[in-house]
Amino acid sequence: MNTGPELIRPADSRDRNWVAIALAAGVVVVAVVLIFFLTRGRPGSSVSPVSAAPDPYAASLPVSHVAMSESSNLAGGKVTYLDGHISNTGSKIITGITVQVLFRNPAHEVAQNETQPMMLIRTREPYIDTEPVSSAPLKPGDERDFRLSFDQITPDWDGVYPELRILHVTTR
Repeated sequence: MNTGPELIRPADSRDRNWVAIALAAGVVVVAVVLIFFLTRGRPGSSVSPVSAAPDPYAASLPVSHVAMSESSNLAGGKVTYLDGHISNTGSKIITGITVQVLFRNPAHEVAQNETQPMMLIRTREPYIDTEPVSSAPLKPGDERDFRLSFDQITPDWDGVYPELRILHVTTR
């Protein structure tokens, strides 16, 4: 006489294979450590050491008319812009500029360190559009407006304009 479906008992805790669980946890830990070490010093990362020396050609690229603004993005977040004007007073054609932007806290310590390629403003109407320097190289004597964008600024920032340093210049 059948009284219904037979229930399956859960495995007893002493029946579990703890070796397999420990091995899987070990593999995850090793993978996380490898990812950390492989991505830490990769070129093009968003952070350069604060002590990084500016490019020797940076003296020929004066930056002026720096201004900051904010806008909201579609995800409900805030984007901060750092706009300015750059001139090529040197004798070389510039095809790339990498800048470091240092946001400081009230104690004048670096609170945020961002490194990114400088983007030149291509058009302003109907909205501001940017392009890499390689798309419109700066010839000797050229002047252009630029824009740097930041999706997030640390809450520790003191609100003073950040320090802008030209770390790398690509020329031809």
